[in-house]
Amino acid sequence: MGKGDKRTKKGKISRGTFGKKRMKKVKKSFETSNKPAEKKK
Repeated sequence: MGKGDKRTKKGKISRGTFGKKRMKKVKKSFETSNKPAEKKK
């Protein structure tokens, strides 16, 4: 269990991969305002 083990977090870091043990940080998309859209007359 070390840098060569692809199942551990340390192994994921050394390989530069992501998975269950080392989750990729997801960017949050910009949130839209909750007020309703203006209706055109």
